[in-house]
Amino acid sequence: MKKNVALVLSGGGARGIAHIGVIEELEKQGFEIKSISGTSMGALVGGIYATGKMQEYKNWMYTLNKLEVFNLVDFNIGIQGLIKGDRVFKKMKEFIPDRNIEDLEIPYAAVAADIINNKEVVFTEGSVYNAVRASVAIPTVFTPVKTDEGLLVDGGVVNNIPVNRVKRTPDDILVVVNVSAHIPVYKPIISEKERDRKESVYQKKVSEFKNHLQKINPLNNDKKIGYFDLINKTINLMIYHNAYVSFEQQPPDIMIEVSHNSCGTMDFYKAEEMVEIGRYAAIRSLDKYNKKLV
Repeated sequence: MKKNVALVLSGGGARGIAHIGVIEELEKQGFEIKSISGTSMGALVGGIYATGKMQEYKNWMYTLNKLEVFNLVDFNIGIQGLIKGDRVFKKMKEFIPDRNIEDLEIPYAAVAADIINNKEVVFTEGSVYNAVRASVAIPTVFTPVKTDEGLLVDGGVVNNIPVNRVKRTPDDILVVVNVSAHIPVYKPIISEKERDRKESVYQKKVSEFKNHLQKINPLNNDKKIGYFDLINKTINLMIYHNAYVSFEQQPPDIMIEVSHNSCGTMDFYKAEEMVEIGRYAAIRSLDKYNKKLV
């Protein structure tokens, strides 16, 4: 039986690293990815996969020093976004060359939102990096991308799980990966000592980051809710309700879900853990799917 997959990858910040584990498990179980659509981190991981550079990206994420996560953050003194995002993309281009979407081996689509013209923008041609940069521009966090006609921000604002943007073929299997699901956290068990070791260095940098935000934005003076907490809670609520409306129109054959509590939006130091969380989520969902076929 053919196991051709049309794959849809959601946004979700660092939780989107789980998409790597999902893709690896799909391929391990004999599924062949024929097309991809993605938003935000889903657009990033999907684009890298479509260029054939997934292993290089994964290796980089795994070896990235925890301090370098913040060294790659280029703060922007302005009102449109706190982070430019140029530094990390420049670094990635050192080992993942840019390509035009129309030249990729499989159809690929990335979603962004034009806040000037109030519309969804779907990239199916042109630079992969330009498409991804627009799709990951979280409002008030990353600076938006200016175009001749508009201003582009994170596609999650309008279509965080773009099931209607993936190219379909006859008899394919629609697989949707939602890394912002409202479900319990299922993660690999690690020792407290190892967890503390990984988080100690990172938390120091988080404190420095939050102190920087306090100087920039008065919202951080509220001790009950932080700047990123406010953004995350607002966007996640909107995403949660919008996502499942699209599922009613195009229900997936396989739904793979990762809890929105698995990690924070900026917790990229948890790459190894998130890949395994994605793999585990894929195994659980694929087992259910395979049992239905018996």
